Amino acid sequence: MKKVSKVVIIAMMVVLVLTACGPKEPANELEAVKEAGKIVFGTSADFPPFESVDENGNFVGFDVDLMNELGKRMGLEVEIVDMPFDSLIAAVQEGKIDASVAAFNYSEERDQAVDFTDPYYFAEDGILVAEDFADEITGPEVMANYIVGIQTGSMQEAWVVENLVDTGLLPEDNLFRYERIDQAAMDIKAGRVDMLMTEAVVTKSIAKELGGLKVPFTGVVSNGPVNIIVPEGASELTAEMNKYVAEMLADGFIDSIILKHMQ
Repeated sequence: MKKVSKVVIIAMMVVLVLTACGPKEPANELEAVKEAGKIVFGTSADFPPFESVDENGNFVGFDVDLMNELGKRMGLEVEIVDMPFDSLIAAVQEGKIDASVAAFNYSEERDQAVDFTDPYYFAEDGILVAEDFADEITGPEVMANYIVGIQTGSMQEAWVVENLVDTGLLPEDNLFRYERIDQAAMDIKAGRVDMLMTEAVVTKSIAKELGGLKVPFTGVVSNGPVNIIVPEGASELTAEMNKYVAEMLADGFIDSIILKHMQ
């Protein structure tokens, strides 16, 4: 057996000591954001009054106020990253962002990929059409007779596909998918699509902002509780957020931003 020199032994001992004394990996997602002193939220800033960008390039809206207040109560700096809605879940899964606040509703399919906080808001759906649209909209099933716009990855897309396209009521060629809601609204004004279904408060906000549009129908169709999306299994981070969501609901903060952005 070959002898190991003292120099080699000492070098190995130094490596072991340095390894043992090196920085430890955070035990969980909550510990990671606390060590960083910052939490990175992903959103899709094309969805007023939840999230959008103002004329000065600043993020504004109900969800933006929620993110900033949540970071404040957690003692963390907040960074908001804008990305297409249908990429947000993957970004949470891949660790590109710590969580996503983008008017997300719970679904069993999404729950296979990520986890959800407790709800912070309860939503309805709305149908947006041109101001001169004369037909009566008695319910969402009426969309089967028109050219429909929908946001990719949304609960409304899932509802339209399951209830209208897959049943043969709405031809696939009559369904137009958009990354951004504002693009769909502009196509309604231009006459390229007849209607769009999305969050009711969003349809009203867009109609008011762009003009030439109206909302003839609102109701609970695909919507319901709105939650924050967090990485699957991030129980400590979820519990921390749930604590502050409950606090904001109890102390009136949520009510105050509803009045600010949605009345």
